[in-house]
Amino acid sequence: MRELVAAVGDGERTGLVTVVSTFRSAPRQPGASMAVTQAGEAVGSVSGGCIEGAVYELAQEVMAGRPPVLQRYGVSDDDAFAVGLTCGGIIDVFVEAVDRDTFPALLDVAESVEASSPVAVATVVAGPGEIGAHLVVWPDRVAGSLGGARLDDAVADDARGMLDQGMTGIRRYGASGERRLDDLQVFVQSFAPRPRMLVFGAIDFAAALVRVGRFLGYHVTVCDARPVFATPRRFPDADEVVVKWPHDYLASTTVDSRTVICVLTHDPKFDVPLLAAAVRTPAAYIGVMGSRRTHDDRLERLRAEGLTEAELARLASPLGLDIGARTPEETAVSIAAEIIASRWGGSGRRLRDTSGPIHREPLAADAL
Repeated sequence: MRELVAAVGDGERTGLVTVVSTFRSAPRQPGASMAVTQAGEAVGSVSGGCIEGAVYELAQEVMAGRPPVLQRYGVSDDDAFAVGLTCGGIIDVFVEAVDRDTFPALLDVAESVEASSPVAVATVVAGPGEIGAHLVVWPDRVAGSLGGARLDDAVADDARGMLDQGMTGIRRYGASGERRLDDLQVFVQSFAPRPRMLVFGAIDFAAALVRVGRFLGYHVTVCDARPVFATPRRFPDADEVVVKWPHDYLASTTVDSRTVICVLTHDPKFDVPLLAAAVRTPAAYIGVMGSRRTHDDRLERLRAEGLTEAELARLASPLGLDIGARTPEETAVSIAAEIIASRWGGSGRRLRDTSGPIHREPLAADAL
């Protein structure tokens, strides 16, 4: 993004290749992109190396005047093996030339991303419309147009819903925004703020989990009621360190469907009120550290507080996958693996002992 913005800001015409949809074992997810500058430099990746050479040439053709193009590579395509996409997947990429005229709102998008303000970019990629037209959607305004007011209104409404979920993908419409038709394809890329990881308990295991959480792209908060332990110096990788009773902090902060909560305190006076509140949030994951004896005792205390079995079933307790972890760092990997598995529907088993696609399909945008 930075290289693209810098080039466009300098008045250059830049080729932009974006993954818009994938099937089966595709190497990159929708939204992955590669920019090709006028000087011939390629920045970014759309396939981890499989098709970069082919799309690089396509980007240069588009920069030279060829219209924007939606290109598919996959195992059913004779060209797939020629370009190296032999992983068994299918990848659709959209190739366009971007400059101040074709995408005047790009610098505004970059400012929003830099400020961690939510913004979505909708692009017509196929169908009977203005291929390559952009509509930029913020929660309170829009910029640009896809070619018609009715289409703009329909896409803006859907894009805001996708932005709330941090989702990126293809939406289909009629030429005038009819949702029951599918001849026009619009790619919606969400630039949502980083999802949150809330880590309760300022212990050594938390320090390792903070590092892994930040590596995975989370905005990580450490919270503990004990000021002697909850210090930025002990957690230099955390985005913020909060000294507050855990349940009080949880009640005062934002928790959405992308938030993961990791409770490492294993102390009833912290755990019980915190978990009673956590299970009533829309958090994607609620993991709790402790032995099996601690887990059983914790469940009884929570039942005494009136929690239902359905609410208790939301707890990943003890948290993490069974990988034999012992050290704080190994335990952090175990926890992160469970979070990833819960997000994508993974089994947690060894891949050699499973069959079928390696990569799970993400939730389709059309399912929203």
